[in-house]
Amino acid sequence: MNIEKRIELENFALRVRERIVPLASEGGCFLGASLSAVDILTYLYTSFLKIDAQHLDDENRDYLFLSKGHDVPALYGVFVELGWLAPERLKNHLSVHDHIYWHPNRHIPGVEFHAGSLGQLPAVAIGVALEIRLRKENNRVVCILGDGELNEGSCWEAFLVAHAKQLSNLIFVVDRNQFQANMATEELIPLEPLQDKCKAFGLHTYRINGHDFEQMEEIFSQLESNQGPSILICDTVRGKGLPSIEARADRWFCNFNSQEIVDLLDELHQIKQADITSQTIVAR
Repeated sequence: MNIEKRIELENFALRVRERIVPLASEGGCFLGASLSAVDILTYLYTSFLKIDAQHLDDENRDYLFLSKGHDVPALYGVFVELGWLAPERLKNHLSVHDHIYWHPNRHIPGVEFHAGSLGQLPAVAIGVALEIRLRKENNRVVCILGDGELNEGSCWEAFLVAHAKQLSNLIFVVDRNQFQANMATEELIPLEPLQDKCKAFGLHTYRINGHDFEQMEEIFSQLESNQGPSILICDTVRGKGLPSIEARADRWFCNFNSQEIVDLLDELHQIKQADITSQTIVAR
């Protein structure tokens, strides 16, 4: 990857984060998990997936299923930067008059499937990948999972089926930000050694830095030659870009006041550290 492309991707991701932060107010959103997924979604939509912006429902498109649906603010931000979603619609977040809310909704152009209940979309992705193969087409299917989501047995069942059917057009991507709600994954139900487990289920397994565009390009360029499904474990930082909330178990869901949003946007641009006083939500 040349330096010009890397800078272009970094700037795109920064603009996406600028779109996301204001959504963490007036009802809030899952800000930390959304920020950890921004770079992954940026690379996929700008550099990997083949999707015609003028025909988002073209049957020859590639598909992306956001199984960790609470990351949808990142998807909104990417869609705005791609020109698929009008930026003013983000002001309708959590409004009863629009479909911009906490989880993906198929009524938003570009969203392939509703999500919310974790562990459900790997099976949907398998169905689409199988249908593509029956049509003898070459569309690719990407399914993004959260690491906490891997506590769902349906994910591992899907891995077994994907391997059994040798779905070479199917790619799973795990946003490995080390947290599930307000607890570290390894404190709740340990996932490691995650690579070994994925390999044991028959997946071509890779582990990369989920914020490094050069690593993404190197690995994604190799997947075409794989016989059977692949999985990328992307090590990420929850809250990436905002040091005030990065890797904090208590900042999984965020609902900030207007001044905190202004301060966080300044922090995003490395102007000054935000002064955060809003309470956190604890779930056990």
